[in-house]
Order: sequence, then C-alpha cells, then structure tokens
Amino acid sequence: MPPKPPRRAGSSRTQRPSPDGGSAPPAAPRLEVGEADFVVLCDALKVSESVREKAWKTYESLSAADGALACNKKKKETWGVCIFIVAIDLDEVTFTFTELLKSINISVCTFFQFLKEVDVNMDTVSTKVDSTVSRLKKKYDVLFALYHKFERTCGLIYLEQPSSEISAELSSVLVLKNYWVTFLLAKGKVLQVEDDLVISFQLLLCVLDYFIKLSPPAMLKEPYKSSVSAVTVNGSARTPRRGQNRSSRTAKQLDTDTKIIEILCKEHDCNLDEVKNVYFTSFIPFLSSAGVVASNGLPEVEVILKQYDELYLKNKDIDARLFLNHDETLQPDVTACAQLERTPLKNNPDEEINIPQTPVRAAMNNIQQLTMILNSATDKPSDTLIMYFNNCTVNPKDSILKRVESFDHIFKKKFAEAVGQGWAEIGSQRYKLGVRLYYRVMESMLKSEEERLSVQNFSKLLNDNIFHTSLLACAVEVVMATYGRNVSQSDSTGAETDLSFPWILNVFDLKAFDFYKVIESFIRAEPSLTREMIKHLEHCEHRIMESLAWQSGSPLFDLIKQSKEREGQTDQPEPTSTLNMPLQHNHTAADLYLSPVKSPKKKASGPPSATSTPDVQPAVIPQTQKPQKSTSLSLFYKKVYLLAYRRLHTLFLHLLSEHPDLEPLIWTLFQHTLQNEYELMRDRHLDQIMMCSMYGICKVKNVDLRFKIIVSAYKELCNTNQETFKRVLIREEQYDSIIVFYNLVFMQKLKTNILQYASSRPPTLSPIPHTPRSPYHASSPRRVPAGNNIYISPLKSPYKFSDGFQSPTKMTPRSRILVSIGESFGTSEKFQKINQMLCNSECQLKRSAEVGAAAPKPLKRLRFEGQDEADGSKHLPQESKFQQKLAEMTSTRTRMQKQKLNDGNDTSVSEEK
Repeated sequence: MPPKPPRRAGSSRTQRPSPDGGSAPPAAPRLEVGEADFVVLCDALKVSESVREKAWKTYESLSAADGALACNKKKKETWGVCIFIVAIDLDEVTFTFTELLKSINISVCTFFQFLKEVDVNMDTVSTKVDSTVSRLKKKYDVLFALYHKFERTCGLIYLEQPSSEISAELSSVLVLKNYWVTFLLAKGKVLQVEDDLVISFQLLLCVLDYFIKLSPPAMLKEPYKSSVSAVTVNGSARTPRRGQNRSSRTAKQLDTDTKIIEILCKEHDCNLDEVKNVYFTSFIPFLSSAGVVASNGLPEVEVILKQYDELYLKNKDIDARLFLNHDETLQPDVTACAQLERTPLKNNPDEEINIPQTPVRAAMNNIQQLTMILNSATDKPSDTLIMYFNNCTVNPKDSILKRVESFDHIFKKKFAEAVGQGWAEIGSQRYKLGVRLYYRVMESMLKSEEERLSVQNFSKLLNDNIFHTSLLACAVEVVMATYGRNVSQSDSTGAETDLSFPWILNVFDLKAFDFYKVIESFIRAEPSLTREMIKHLEHCEHRIMESLAWQSGSPLFDLIKQSKEREGQTDQPEPTSTLNMPLQHNHTAADLYLSPVKSPKKKASGPPSATSTPDVQPAVIPQTQKPQKSTSLSLFYKKVYLLAYRRLHTLFLHLLSEHPDLEPLIWTLFQHTLQNEYELMRDRHLDQIMMCSMYGICKVKNVDLRFKIIVSAYKELCNTNQETFKRVLIREEQYDSIIVFYNLVFMQKLKTNILQYASSRPPTLSPIPHTPRSPYHASSPRRVPAGNNIYISPLKSPYKFSDGFQSPTKMTPRSRILVSIGESFGTSEKFQKINQMLCNSECQLKRSAEVGAAAPKPLKRLRFEGQDEADGSKHLPQESKFQQKLAEMTSTRTRMQKQKLNDGNDTSVSEEK
C-alpha cells in the first residue's frame, strides 16, 4: 500500500516537533512548502524559496513513482537529494556538500548510490547535475586515496610515543593535523585540476619534506631522524622562536637540503626531479603567499585552518578536514575499504604479482615502468632514424624537429592553463617523455615497414604532417594517461579528468579520425607498453569510433560521401558480405595515412571498393580498372561494425535473451542505419542508434520493451555515460532525451524501413560480425575443467601471417606449450607442493574405489630438469596423473591448431570464389 501523500506545512508544522525535540520554528512571512521536517531542513541549508518549492515538487513526483522513497527511513535522504538536484540546476547552491551530508546523515558513497537510484525515469537528474556529481566523486576518490597513503606514511615517519622531552604541543595528533590541513590548503590554492592523483601526491611529498625538517629528531623514526640531525648539525633548519627574519632563513635552508625529499621519493618510487620541480616552483611560492609562520617548529594551525575554511566555503564541496576524525560521512564503501587495506607489494620484475595495490602505489608503478622503457631513448632522433631521413627523396629531419619544438611550447602553455601556471615545467617534462616515445615508436615502425616492403625510402610518409602529428599526440597521450591513472579501480566507467582523452586532440589541433589511424600500429610497434596503456589506447579507439569521428568537420564524412557518389549510391564503405569474416589485415599506419592504395587483384564479381581520400593525388587509372579504395575508411567501418555488434549483443543479453530471433533483426536495422543513413550519426553516439534500433524492432514485433527499461539496462554496462541518453541532438543546437530523438528524428527517417520488418517480406538479414577477442591483448590463461588449479594459455601459432604468406615465428618446441600451475615456477618447494596435491587427489580416489579393485600405482615424481616424456599419443603405466593431463592437453591443443590452420585455408579459398 503506497504511503499517503505528504501534507502541506500549514497543518503539520503545529503538530510535529523539530528534530532537536523542541517546537518547530515560528512561521516566516512567506509561503511554506512541504512537511515541517522538510522546512527545517531547508532552513538549516538556507535554501531559497524557488529551490524549496521546486525541490518539494520533485519529491512529490518521485514519491508518486516509487512509494518506498516516501517512507520514514528514506524520506529525509530523498529530500536532501531533491534539494541538491534543484539547487545545482538553478545555480542557487547556498550550502556545502558536506553540510548537506551532515543534515541528512548520509555518507558520500551512499549519497551517490541513492542519487543513481532516484533517477529512475531519466529526467530527474540533469546532465548539469551529473557533471557536478562526477567532479565531486573524482575529488573524493583522490582525497580518500591520498589520506590513506598520508596516514600510513606518517606512521612510518613519526614515533607513536616520543620521548618525554617533546612538548605536548607537538603530539602526533597535532602533527598530523598540521600536515593534512597545510596540504589541503596548498592543493586548493596551487592546483586547478584537483583530481590529478600524481601531481597531488607529489605536492603531498613536498609538505611531508617541509614538516619533517621542522620536527625535533626525537619524534622521528629512521632514516628521517638521522637526516634531520645531519641538517641540524650543518645548519639548523629550526630557527629561533623569535626574530623577524626567521621565516626567510628557514625557507633558504630548507631549499638547499634535499636529503629528506630524496628518501621520500625513493620510498614511494617517485621521480626526484619532478618532485623537486614541484617543491621549488609551486610549494615554496605557496608558503610565501599563505604567510605560513612556524611556532615551536610547526606552522600555526589556526592560520592554516582559517584559510582552508575560506577555501572550502568558496568551493562548496567536501570538507576534507573530516578525514582526520574518520567522519562517517567520508567513509568509503566496504569494497573500496577492503581493497585499500591490502598491503601493496612492489612489482618484482621477475615475478608478476596480481595482488591489488593502492591507487597511489599503482600510479607510481605505472610511471616507473614507463620511465624504464624510455631510459634508453633520447630527446633527439637516433642514428637509425637519421639514416631513414637521409634515404628520403625529401629529407624530413628539419620539419620534424621544428614540429616537435613548436608543439613543446603549445603543450606547455595548454598544460599550464589546465593545471595551473606554476606547473608549466611539469608539463614540459611530460612532453619530453612523449617525444622520446615518439622517436622510439617511429623507428620501430620504419624498421617494420622496411622488412615488410623491402624499401628504405619513406619520403612520402615521413613528410606527411598529419602522420607525425598523430604519432606525437599518441605518444604524449600514453604519457599523460600513465600519470593520470584513474583512482577508482573498481569503477568500470573509467572516470575522466580535465587532461583525459580527447584533451590531447585539442592541444594538437587534430581530428579524431586521423588520430585513430595510428593507434593500432603504435601498439604493435611498442611491445613494452603496459597492459593498462594498451587498454587505454583501445578505449581511445572506441571513443573515436562511437562518437568523436562522427563530429561535424570530421574527414570521415567526406570519405563516406565520395564512396557513395562514386558509382551512383551502389558503393558501400564496407560491404556487408565481409561482416562474418575475421578481422585480419596487414595494414599499417603508412597504409592508412597514404590511402588510397591500389586495390588488390580480385575477380570481377568482387564487391565494389571505396574511393580515395581527398588529401592524396590519385594516380591515373585506366578505364578498365576500378578507382583506388580508401583503406582507412574500409578498416574503420569494419571496426565500427564489430564494436557496434558487441555493444548490441551485450545489451541484448540483458534484455531480450528470451527472444533470440530478434537479435538478427535489430542488428540488420542497426547496420543498415550506419551504412545508409550515416548522417544520423553526425554529432551523435553509436549507442543512441543502437538503443533506437532495439526499441523500433521490439515495437513492430509487439514485444513489450519500454525505453525506460532499455536505458536502465544500458546504464549498467561498462564505459557508458548518462549524457548519451539524456542529451541527444535533435536539430541544430537543440538537445533532448533519447525518446524525443527516436520520435522526432530516428523514426521519421527510418519509418518505412522499420515497418518492413512487420511485413511478410522483411529486409535481407545482415551477417553477424565475426567477434574475436581484442587484437591488442593476449588471451588470458583458462582453467582446466576439474583441474587442480591448472591453467593453460591459448596455443600460439607456429606461423604468422605476413603479406598473405605464412612465415615461422621464433618459437622453440619447448616454448610452444607453456603450463602455469597456480603460481610461477622458481623453487623446488613449489613442485613438492604440486606433487603433494596430486598425491592427495590419488589417495581420495583410492579410498573411494570399490573393495577388491586394483590399487593405483604410485605417482611418478615431477621432473625438475629435462623434458617430459609425454608425447600426447599414449600413456605409460608408470606416468602420473599430472603427466597424463599434460599429454592430453598437448594432443587436444595440437588438434585445435591444425583445425585452426585448416579453417584459415578454407576461408582463403572461400574469398577467392
């Protein structure tokens, strides 16, 4: 039974006491809205009349849709959410986010989750509110990760019970408070991008360095105690308590000593030069501007607190001082807390560790891995690159160097604008890392091209401005993504920062479609890229294919238009006949940037090809030959189709698994729209067309599936954004929900086609795309069914396809089949454990055997040296279960490999027909 509708304040305010037990406040000379407690909440938050009136109407609407929101347990939380939503929409926020959480007694994480539940009809929470929530969530995630790291680090620096000679004013609690509030103030004043974890952590190290030098050695643990004592002997960092020039003397002496910062950087795997840069260019100026004055060796807390309080009230967000009290409003969810409590382990280069790490440790490890890759690289072209440049018809060296120098100034300026003017040199350092990677990958690409084409003159490619700009942008993006790692490891949507992709495209003034061309070749040319960076670049490619490449002004539309006009609308960007073929190609960045290429020789019955790109002069083609095709357009459409079907299939399994016959119909409409009504994608998102296709087919097939249900399921998918269905382009500069888009745009354009699916002669079904695993990732090991924690990796082919021919790869007979049991090999004790495990299994089988049955023979011990005797064809009686399992796996995988090669040959034959 739904709850009764809320009463107006006129009667309720005289009957209900206030939360503190007293009488409700006297009625103000204005029209009060809502129940008495709602009015009290509004008064406490000092909200305006317009906010409280609209917030109450929003609450009434929500409680009518979901009666549970009006129950006593959730009523106050719902009021708070409604006030929050309306205040942001009306730009009339009169309270801080922490004040709101305190008023309704709810934590940050619970609030965000409840807000998500409240938005049941897609129209409660606007994109403006979504943006605000996203910013608050990112800031909270960074602060929580930093405080957790800060608390643990201080425990390693300071003694829990220092000697009695230390003043009570210098207790660990006071030290902790000084540290943290000073850091919060510095972060708020120095940083414009407050969700940058790495820069924030580097700034935190500067604060730690500053306070350690001001602390009495008796408070410190080693090695900090010895370092501070050494500084005191050479020239005391703790100046007298009285004197006008004491602050300047302290700053000067602290500047000259770097021993503490070196220890901190080594302990946390931070780049010393970067942290020193932050210290001298940002932290020291902050100390001067903030007027921080030391007292008894530490800055005065009251001064810092007052300045931070002003900053907090100005931003109206999270009061991070409450972390010190472990305030319940800032407590994380159980999953995040459990993850951070895991002790992080440093990566051992000889052994892979899968234990989750803290966000800060993981970020530092990623940076360290990138630095190790680039240690051998240089800021200038190598001798090998110079040789390639000299072999060109037109030497590109000068233009390349000039381009790199020009973008250095541009990037430095854009980085400072985004992060803060004091951080320009940090931006320059990151750009230089990107330049190193740029030259390294370029050299690798050219070597591969030389091996593939047997030529050394790459004049056309190396003088292509778009190719170089894209390659450089991709290299810098890898560096930026390494430093800008997402804090929320459990967040599958991958929260973005102000410096996240596609920020790099704006810096380099680069079209997304042009950037896409270099991604796959970049990944293949740099085998040392971490798995996280490969996933990031793949995510960038998906972003481009789903929306960025379809923005107005993209060269993609010119390519499609030319392909349509070439033969009177009969040509297609990518023929549907190729959809169910594996996505295998030998195209490199050179092919894509210098497209068109000559069409491969095919029989006359082959599908028509796409046209050439507008930026390349086409060769004179005999009338009997077809024009050259655009390799970049063809490959792009293949990948778009593959991504589109994967998304559709995932959503379909969530919603329509009981109607399997509908999937090919939805896919046919989806694919038809992308191929023939591609203008619907202009300034829109691939998923918008997907959801409309699903709704349209269900509508004509009389399957009850509402848009609300589709959107609810879509929100649960990975890498989705609420703006995708809340803000869809209707017409020029007019946006609305996806339902409005379907009715006014999609249905009007495709009504005739959609109705055909209800007729007796439906359209021909499009082939289902072949959906292999991601080409950028090695397949993960799979567990052997009923095995004792035994995993097998997919068999690596002894041959690789290069230019249509099979060539042997560098694999030894022993490396072709690799087995990992539980954990990595290394010591004989691990093998002993395996033998013991197998013995236990054998004993269990023996006990369960029938009485009188022959007892199994003893297990044969695993060999620690030499090779196994199993050949996959027969088993000797003396062999162990383990060896038999190896033999069976060997035999099975060999058969699978042969079948794979046969299937490949069959596919090649079918393409020739």
